[in-house]
Formats: sequence, C-alpha cells, structure tokens
Amino acid sequence: MNARTPGADLPDHPDWLWRTPEPKRSYDVVIVGGGGHGLATAHYLARNHGITKVAVLEKGWLAGGNMARNTTIIRSNYLWDESAGIYEHALKLWEGLAEELDYPILFSQRGVLNLAHSLQDVRDSVRRVEANRLNGVDAQWLDADGVKEVCPIVNISPDVRYPVLGATYQPRAGIAKHDYVAWGLARSADAAGIDIIQNCEVTGLDVVGNRVIGVQTNLGPIAAGKVALCSAGHTSVLAAMAGIELPLQSHPLQALVSELLEPVHPTVVMSNAVHVYVSQAHKGELVMGAGIDAYNSYTQRGAFHIIEEQMSAALELFPVFARAHVLRTWGGIVDVSPDASPIIGLTPVDNLYLNCGWGTGGFKATPGVGSVYAHTIAHDTPHPLNAPFSLDRFTTGALVDEHGAAAVAH
Repeated sequence: MNARTPGADLPDHPDWLWRTPEPKRSYDVVIVGGGGHGLATAHYLARNHGITKVAVLEKGWLAGGNMARNTTIIRSNYLWDESAGIYEHALKLWEGLAEELDYPILFSQRGVLNLAHSLQDVRDSVRRVEANRLNGVDAQWLDADGVKEVCPIVNISPDVRYPVLGATYQPRAGIAKHDYVAWGLARSADAAGIDIIQNCEVTGLDVVGNRVIGVQTNLGPIAAGKVALCSAGHTSVLAAMAGIELPLQSHPLQALVSELLEPVHPTVVMSNAVHVYVSQAHKGELVMGAGIDAYNSYTQRGAFHIIEEQMSAALELFPVFARAHVLRTWGGIVDVSPDASPIIGLTPVDNLYLNCGWGTGGFKATPGVGSVYAHTIAHDTPHPLNAPFSLDRFTTGALVDEHGAAAVAH
C-alpha cells in the first residue's frame, strides 16, 4: 500500500479511536460479540433508533475473531429471493459506508467471477443470473473468453482437470479492508456514547421467568434490558446458557496469504468445484480461501490437507502463481445451519436475540445485518428482510436452502 492509498497513514492499532471504559452496572442493550456484526448493530442502534445506552462485550480484542480472519469478499448474487434481499441490502450500504462512517474502508468494487466447470455448473449459473436480474441484482453470464477478458491470468485451457466453461460476473461486488471496517464502526459507536468493552467474556446469562435480565462476565454481572448474541461459532454455546439448543455446527475455515506481489489479479475469482477463491489485497498479497474443514471444531486453525488441495486447485487456475510463496495461514470458526442460511431474530426467551448461522458469508453481510438486527432489537419484531431467517423455520419447514443454490459456499 503506497502513500497515495486512502487510509495508508492510519496506525496499525488505533486505540485512540474509541474509549476503554469500565463496564456500567446496567445497560438497555448488551451486545455479546465485538466483531463486525456486533459493532454494526451498535452503530445502527445509535444511528437509526437513538439507542445509546449499549455495551458491546468482546472476550478478546476488538474484531479479533472472524472479522480479522475472513477473506473480505463482498457480493450479493445469491439465488433465493430471501438471501438476495438481505445481501443486496448490505451491498448498497457498503457502497456508502465510508461516507456514513467518515472513515476509509477501502471498498474496491472490482467484481466477482464464479466459475463454471461442467454443464450442470453452467445451467445452475445461468439460472442464478436470471434470478439475480429479477431481484435487481447486477449479474452477467460470461463464456470462457469473457472470463479471460475480465481476468487475463485465469487458465481457460480445455486440457486442465476442471476446464473453465464460463462464469457468472457481478461487477459491483468486491473486497474491503476488514480492519478499517471494524475500526470505523467502533469509532462511530463510541462517538454515540456506546461502551466497547474488550477482554470481557460472558460466562452466563441471567434468565428469570423466561426473560433475560442480564449477563455474567469475568468482570462481574451486568444487568440488561435486552441481550443480543452475535458471536459466530460460539453463539450456540451462549444460547445453551439460556436453555436454547441451536441447530448449528461449528467448523474451522482457513485462509492464507502470499508474499507481496505486483498488481496482477484485477478481480475476485471463486470456484466451488475446486473449493478455492482468490483475490489480491490492496497491499499486493494474494488472499486465498477454501471450503470448510469437514470436522467440527472450535480451533482457529485448519488441516494441512485442505491447504494442499487448495494450492493444487489454485495453481491449475492460475499457473502464473507457481513460484509465489505462502506467507502465513490462519483459521476462523464458522457456524453452519442446516440450510446454510443465517438465523436472525427473536428467541423463545424474552428479550434475547440471535444473529448467527452465517457460515462463510458473514463479512459481506456486515452493514446489512447490523441494520436489520438493530431494527429487530429496537422494535422486538423482525425487519422484513430478516423475517424469513427466524429460528422457527426449522420447525415450520420454511427453509432458505442455500447449500447448493448459491453455486459457491462463500
């Protein structure tokens, strides 16, 4: 990142952007989880609803969970109306978020390609493009030559293991700087008077007469009018403290970056068939992700065989990367629901709210889910965009099945 890049002069750890307050004895709303979703919820509680007696509790450091571990891809080209609705809402907020926060987030709308490698991939992809257009989402179908025009370094030879037959393309999609997003949201929430409390782990929920009245933490008890959970892979553990069993499984999801390279990769390329997705960050490193590890775990690291499969697939698609060196790898914990769609809304316990089950798609939804979750908390009723993602859909059968529909998991 050179000196002309917006935000290049910002420090690595800008503690001065928000206060470090001691927790008060009570709040109107306690948000459990100081990642992107928790901070966005706090921001929109203040901005849209005037609710500022709020605490965001983070057991570690601010945005040190999945917010710091994702590959920052932002898109809205999902098949089902419900999914496209909430992700397109998020994308529209992304487009104005830097101005809204008065803080650079380096949102680069460089487009996203979802590759098709078989005739069935082509049929599914074209179907998704048409569904996207009906929902007002920008989407195009490109043949192999069109893919090459958008991303010249992609290998479209018919002789590879998974030949590229074409791709869907969303020009408005892209990437953002996840740290800057978190810092901007935290700065905004803090300026509104919201307390962001780091190193504060929730160890229990106080429930009396089927109503949550507060939380127990390592810093002592905190009374709360409402408690909002948004802790990704740990949400099921927190919900169990209130006697709620969630239909979630937690898996490791890993990613890696290369050494710094000259700008060579102009867009984002994703392939579900070979489970790899690749972009080039603002500083120049390649950012690569894979599918989730198959086993359940709360460890923030993944298996080496996933990396091996990821690298072999990436090199088939991008032979130009053959001599690049991997700099580091890491993992996060994703919570996956049975239909691969999130759970956002009320719970059987009064004044306890859920935002979880995002799987690998949490980052791209950050401002969108923050706004609708804040609405749900403020009005004690779901926003129309998150109403389809209620917990009771698993008993009514009104699932939003994105497992195969999205053509790619991320």
